[in-house]
Parts: sequence; structure tokens; C-alpha cells
Amino acid sequence: MEFNKLTHVPSLSDIKQVAKELQGIVQQSPLEFSKPLSERFGARIFVKREDLQRVRSYKIRGAYYKLSNLPMEYRAKGIVAASAGNHAQGVAFACAQLGIHGYIFMPATTPLQKVEAVRFFGQDFIRIKLVGQTYDAAFAAAQKLCAQQGSIFIPPFDDYDIIAGQATVGLEIFEQMPEPLDYVFLAIGGGGLAAGTSLSLGALSPQTKIIGVEPEAAASMTASLAVGHVEELSMIDKFVDGASVKRVGDKTFPICARGLEDVVLISKSDVCQAMLDLYALDAMIVEPAGALSVAALHPYAEKIKGKTVVCIISGGNFDPKRFPEIKEAAAKTH
Repeated sequence: MEFNKLTHVPSLSDIKQVAKELQGIVQQSPLEFSKPLSERFGARIFVKREDLQRVRSYKIRGAYYKLSNLPMEYRAKGIVAASAGNHAQGVAFACAQLGIHGYIFMPATTPLQKVEAVRFFGQDFIRIKLVGQTYDAAFAAAQKLCAQQGSIFIPPFDDYDIIAGQATVGLEIFEQMPEPLDYVFLAIGGGGLAAGTSLSLGALSPQTKIIGVEPEAAASMTASLAVGHVEELSMIDKFVDGASVKRVGDKTFPICARGLEDVVLISKSDVCQAMLDLYALDAMIVEPAGALSVAALHPYAEKIKGKTVVCIISGGNFDPKRFPEIKEAAAKTH
């Protein structure tokens, strides 16, 4: 089953209303000037610290907005979600806050640290089901349970309520920026953050170029843009677990097709190097998807010289014990 408060592409006034409803739950994450990155690229580079949200990613925005608008009769039936990690934490946190029970399906390959975080945020309201090797397998199992129980499914990205929640990131960036903004770099998984940000900044700052960033081994948005419709990939590498889906959203795709200036593909070794750089330069521990936006500065080095740039750090759910593995992967081409 589904329930949608918004049944159309969110307008700027919709997004502003969502931001009001999220006050007190979602913090306005810091927009920090990065001196090391700015000096390295000869630009004014800011980082939007969504890794500092309560659930350490922007996903709390869409998940909480969606769940807070469920009518009581739907809440009583419980909810079901599927996620590789960060959406699950947002849903779990919102369920515990709102007193809604639910099941969250996650791939069996999800890092243990993310599974434990979902357990922590969801308290007694959430049951976790580890199913299959990919998000898509978890999604299929979640849909099956929804059909059996008549529960509401809380999608991770392909939903106008979720897109409107994620769009508040762009709204905040506009309000926090001390000067006109030339570029925003952001990670793309299913396209919720990219769609939302392109809607809010597209309305408020149309001169800003929005650059999507995908792992080259899970480039579902790039494949879809190349053919002009949503294209499902047969295989993906799940290393960048927060941004690896075989199929982008039917609702997010047309918004991204209109709103994105470009999509950059990043190798695993370059993602790992960006993670190490952020740790060394700014003492930031970010997950692979959280480092994608910064990794994309290198292919854009010439274009961003002298420009004002924001990189959205989309998530910080990473186990520091994995740094040796990251160092090894980064060294492969550096």
C-alpha cells in the first residue's frame, strides 16, 4: 500500500512548508568553508555537513516528513521499508519518535555498523530483516510483506514526499550561503537528494550548476540519461553502499534529467582517496557515498577555479576500523 501527501512534483512553496514541519527534528546542518580543499583547487569550497544529522545522513529529512504525515489508521497497520542503510536509520528514528511499528528489510551485505545503528534508533519499534545480496532483493521482500499485511511502504527515494524532504538540503544551502553559488556537487543513488536539491536550488538560484556524482560501478542514472528513460543495470558493485542501486526512481529521473548540469563517474580508488583526504585535511569520517561529492572536484578542477562550490557530505555512517581496507583500495591507482 501507499500513502502520499504530495502527489505532484514538489514546488518551492511545498518545500518551504516541509522545512517548517521538520523544524526541531532535523537540524540545520553546518555549511563549513573548507580551507584545505579551497587552497588545493583554487576555489571557494564549502561542505554541507549532512553527516552531522542525528542519524548521520540527510535521509532523516524525507523519512521523517513521510512518516509524520501518515494518518492514524495507516500508522496502526505498521510500515515497511527497504534500505542499504541510511534510509533505514531515518525510518527507524522517525518510527521511534512517532510511535509507529515497522519492518525494515536490508541486504545481508549491509555493513554491521549500519545494521546496529538501525537497531539503536528504532528501539522496540523496528524489526530488521536481512535479505539477499542487494537493495533490490530487500525491496522485493519488503513489497511482498506489504502486500500480505496491508502495510504502508516507505520508499527510500522514488516518492514526492521523500523528494520534498530531501529538497530542504538545497533550501538550507541557499539560506546559509554568504555569496552567489556556482556549483553544487552531490551523490546520486536512486536520485532523491539530486532531484530534491535541483528543485529547491533550481527555483532559488537558477545560475547554480548541479553536478550529480555516481560510483562508476553503479552508474544507473548515467545509463538512464544516455537512453532518455529509466534503465535497470544488470549488475552493480555495492562498495559505495549508500549510492548503489540498479535502478533510479521513475519520479526522480525526469526531475534529474531536467535539473542536473552533468553526472560525473568516480572510481572506487578515487572515492577511497577522497575519504582519506577528508580525514587527513578536515578530520571528517565519512562513508564512501559521503565522499563522492569531494572526489568529483578532481575531474572538475579546471572548471571550478575561482568559483564558489558546495559539496554535500551526504553521510557519515562508516566504521573507522575499515580505514586499512580504504587505504589499500586508494593505493591501487594513486
